[in-house]
Amino acid sequence: MMNATIDVENHLSSAIHTYVRNVSTMAESTAYQYLSRLKDFENFVVVYVNNLGVDNVLLEIKKGNQDLYDVLNSYAADLKNRKISARTLNQRIITAKNFFEYCDIEISPRRFKLKVKLPRIIRKRKEALSKEDIIEILNRCDSIRLRTYVILLAATGMRAVEALSIRIKDIDFDSNPAKLFVRGEFTNTKTDRTIFLTEEVTGQLKSWLDYKYRTRRVCYQDGQNRKTITEYRTPDKKDTNLVFAVYQDSGRPNPDVLYDDFSKSFAKTLDRSGKGNREEGKKGVGR
Repeated sequence: MMNATIDVENHLSSAIHTYVRNVSTMAESTAYQYLSRLKDFENFVVVYVNNLGVDNVLLEIKKGNQDLYDVLNSYAADLKNRKISARTLNQRIITAKNFFEYCDIEISPRRFKLKVKLPRIIRKRKEALSKEDIIEILNRCDSIRLRTYVILLAATGMRAVEALSIRIKDIDFDSNPAKLFVRGEFTNTKTDRTIFLTEEVTGQLKSWLDYKYRTRRVCYQDGQNRKTITEYRTPDKKDTNLVFAVYQDSGRPNPDVLYDDFSKSFAKTLDRSGKGNREEGKKGVGR
């Protein structure tokens, strides 16, 4: 159920609630992305349309009191002023457009193209990293967690979220060679697959899990007598835990949440290695 993985804020419009829940029945990861984009859209709408929420704006558009294309074009202009990349801008506008269509508002493709000005996405040629580049990046990783993640990506060619979706029970260390199972719900083809691991990757994963579930010293202050208490604790290890999650939530853990954390950490690693140059007008790292 989406309730366990996607936190839909109560203050969001009921229409957005309904739309995101509908999308989640097909793909939870897609619903998570749509939720993030529509949260941003609602924040814009409240400021732009006389403090009206999305639900009220939908009614005004259906009554003919509000121009749908003007709302979308103004949102595009607002995103452009925030220096958001062309690709991200287009994604957010298309998500808002799909949302309106889901809410039974008919959109003419011709009028949309004429009235909503979207920037062109410039497709630049990208070259694969050399072995030397990968080694340099790995040497700059400041944590065993990030290093293990990057090694897994480099050795297997997995997509970012595919690797983050791996649970402890998805890795078979007893197999020769070791192998991991990738769930179809996180792959592009929506098909399960098995990946065999090299000895280096296997050893690195074992080292990370040993470190993650190590017994550690925890110090805290007693609230009554203000004395410092020292205890040794060992994290609870469950087969359903995500391999790269540090904190496990009470529901089904979401790999998309982990992606944001790793994206920022990896960007800092690239900066330290002198490879952090961003394309003009683009922020963050690619998915």
